[in-house]
Amino acid sequence: MERRELLKMIAVLTGGVVIGGDVFLSGCTSKTADASTFSVDNIALLDEVGETIIPATTTPGAKAAKIGDFMKTIVTDCYTEAQQKVFGDGLAGLNAACEKANGKSFMDSTPEQRKSFLIALEKEAKDYNSKRDEKEKDAREKAKKEMDPNYVGSPSHHYTMMKQLTLWGYFSSEIGSKQALRWVPIPGKYDGNLPYKKGDKAWAI
Repeated sequence: MERRELLKMIAVLTGGVVIGGDVFLSGCTSKTADASTFSVDNIALLDEVGETIIPATTTPGAKAAKIGDFMKTIVTDCYTEAQQKVFGDGLAGLNAACEKANGKSFMDSTPEQRKSFLIALEKEAKDYNSKRDEKEKDAREKAKKEMDPNYVGSPSHHYTMMKQLTLWGYFSSEIGSKQALRWVPIPGKYDGNLPYKKGDKAWAI
């Protein structure tokens, strides 16, 4: 799947522009991120968050694609300082929020408890992003009208970032491309009338 098409798909699935996607397409540059954000334990936690979003079934899940390491790379290299802070603060408070909801940390929760927690967190994220968008609507439209390239709105909710990065990292990985999607290393001719059977995988390229 072509990079721009993948980012468009993720934007549709998550209801917003992919955070860091524009920087990624134009070329990420190394930035400074708080080293504690991506400790070994936190990368393991992000792997489990990703695995809850895309669990292993007949194909490997997000953890097999090393999604935690992917998040570290994109957040460090492609996120703004403000976005990095929101991501880091959200990650730091993830276990406390999960303990409040389930009485135990995310790592100690069952798969069902993890899923329930993330569903609630996604609702929280959608509400947060919607209120932010409404609050910044006038400023965003003004910047668009004046074609101001320096306008940057407030960062999205940290869970929006985590979900986008999970989808992005997984479907751009070798596992996602070759096993979750149908992958053809050397595409043939275009066929606009290719038969489709319900349940067929989407094409990777």
